[in-house]
Amino acid sequence: MTAEELSNVIVKGMEEKKASDIVVMDLREINSTMTDFFVICSGTSDTQIEGISNAVEQEVFKTNNEKPWKSEGKSNRQWVLMDYVNVVVHIFLKDKREFYQLEDLWGDAKVTKINSH
Repeated sequence: MTAEELSNVIVKGMEEKKASDIVVMDLREINSTMTDFFVICSGTSDTQIEGISNAVEQEVFKTNNEKPWKSEGKSNRQWVLMDYVNVVVHIFLKDKREFYQLEDLWGDAKVTKINSH
């Protein structure tokens, strides 16, 4: 499975739990990045953050039989990072996302906004 296909599977997991402001950032054209894609979304509560991260993990495992290489933040549920090597997932509480502004840090990336229903 390519990194791009994996990104799509991750988005599907996010959408299942009604994540908001889903963004896929293509970092392949940027020098010295450690991954190909960031997939970023927001949730409105720590419970939703946990639900989104669980849904992403289940969707990727179901589709690709793969678990994250590394996962952080599940205990505090304000910013969960899931590292699938070529794709890194960021699931934020809305205010934490506004504070860290990852999209601005990687301003040269090709950004695709997903229209969440």
